[in-house]
Amino acid sequence: MRALLDTHAFLWWTSGDSRISDRARAVIEDPETTVLFSAASAWEIAIKVALGRLELPQPPERYVPDRIRRHRLSVLEVGLAHALRAGGLPEIHADPFDRLLVAQAQLEAVPILTADPAIARYEVDTVW
Repeated sequence: MRALLDTHAFLWWTSGDSRISDRARAVIEDPETTVLFSAASAWEIAIKVALGRLELPQPPERYVPDRIRRHRLSVLEVGLAHALRAGGLPEIHADPFDRLLVAQAQLEAVPILTADPAIARYEVDTVW
């Protein structure tokens, strides 16, 4: 199985935050699961840190790659098809990062590990 982490799920998982659900934790910890981290989430994290809306123990340029390695995540790059799909999605969610994650999940045929109920309103599988 493959599953895509929403940005908050990545941050909660890699920091040991208790807000990660038991179901999401089970999927992430399953050795048969390839856990995907989107380059879009790296962009979102870097922007939020720059705007002062997110604090990390290290600069994002160190924190994100370190956590990807430490937790053995696979990076999902943003491709042209992902970007075009995101632009054509219904206006259910205003957040462009979440729209891009939905597009990636749709095109890659993977569920998103997310606590965001708006994402579940798209034609995409979610796990939480």
